[in-house]
Amino acid sequence: MAIHPEARIHPSAVVEPGAVIGAGCDVGPFCVIGPDVVLHERVVVKSHAVVTGATEIGCETVIFPFATVGEVPQDLKYKGEKSRLVVGRRCRIREGATLNLGTEGGGGVTRVGDDVLIMTGAHVGHDAQIGNRVILVNHVAIAGHCVLGDDVIVGGLSGVHQFVRIGQGAIIGAVTMVTNDVIPYGLVQAPRGELDGLNLVGLKRRGVERGEITALRAAYQMLAQGEGTFLDRARRLGEETDSPHVREVTDFILSASDRSFLTPK
Repeated sequence: MAIHPEARIHPSAVVEPGAVIGAGCDVGPFCVIGPDVVLHERVVVKSHAVVTGATEIGCETVIFPFATVGEVPQDLKYKGEKSRLVVGRRCRIREGATLNLGTEGGGGVTRVGDDVLIMTGAHVGHDAQIGNRVILVNHVAIAGHCVLGDDVIVGGLSGVHQFVRIGQGAIIGAVTMVTNDVIPYGLVQAPRGELDGLNLVGLKRRGVERGEITALRAAYQMLAQGEGTFLDRARRLGEETDSPHVREVTDFILSASDRSFLTPK
């Protein structure tokens, strides 16, 4: 066990031998820190939270009461193989949230990027790959093997099916079940998720130039109404466009996927 002298550990907390606790960390009452856990500088673990498994928590992340971070996967194929969870810097993991380790069949690592907000009761399943600045609202469920790009927002009480990819900057409305891949900057809503436009509000908030937004809107219309299959339209659009944002959409569509796509209405 390596506890930095500047770390604060409440007397009622259990820190198992082998854990590494960095400078300025604060571990609150009745917490449990497992033997293979690494807390980098200034991590805060509030009362009654559990951090276990081969889990690495980035600097200045805060884990709120009753969160369970790094437990074994909810996967019947998991047989105790070594796997990991890596959480980035400045994340907020709110009350009752759960994040699981990876599995051998999924690459062995669940990853959460920097500046991610995981709200109350949300779940990140095994082998999920969560980008930077993602927001998972209350009681969102991210199934195993999902990939969420940077700046994705998933609304409260929504679920994302295993192996689904959600492209950068997309937004999922509340109480939505997402069963297929979502293009970058897409807007998905309705109980059985439907692609219903672009996340224009998010694009404007991030300062994307008006010309790029216009190009994305034109690209969306071509994907919705152009000739040929959805993949044919994406391939043709990728050959014709000069917009980096549109190219990001077409590259996403034409890359390998384990699911089909939500397509424009």
